[in-house]
Amino acid sequence: MKIFLLTLAFGAGLSAAVVAQTQSPVTATCKDGTSFSGTKRSGACRGHGGVKAFTDATAPASATPSATPPGTTPASTAPPAQPPVSTGVASRPQASPPPAGSAGQVWVNTASKVYHCPGTEWYGKTKKGEYMTEAAAKADGARADHGKACS
Repeated sequence: MKIFLLTLAFGAGLSAAVVAQTQSPVTATCKDGTSFSGTKRSGACRGHGGVKAFTDATAPASATPSATPPGTTPASTAPPAQPPVSTGVASRPQASPPPAGSAGQVWVNTASKVYHCPGTEWYGKTKKGEYMTEAAAKADGARADHGKACS
């Protein structure tokens, strides 16, 4: 009898754990405009600049507006715009490609004053930088990556 009760209790606990782990789908809009859908919020929009907004799949699509007193106009239901809050963590900006048909463009890491040639690992990928000609980069005091000039 004890074994039966223990088995029954174990089965009930196991089924409760499975139900607790079942999650509703989560959708999000990333800061770069792409969308994310999954079962967890963790890791959403990784590599896309972070999450712009989460969409709760279980929430109703629209809420009923509150009644306004006669003779007044309804206020906007949208919250007032607020400036973005800095978290202290630098986000990695998306590098813009060099202008079309512009030969001789290098990517200058403005933080380290090192420029990278097209086709190299860090071309257009450093956190801070800009595209310019190799001559302009040298004039600004930048040096070639590993001492290897592009031209």
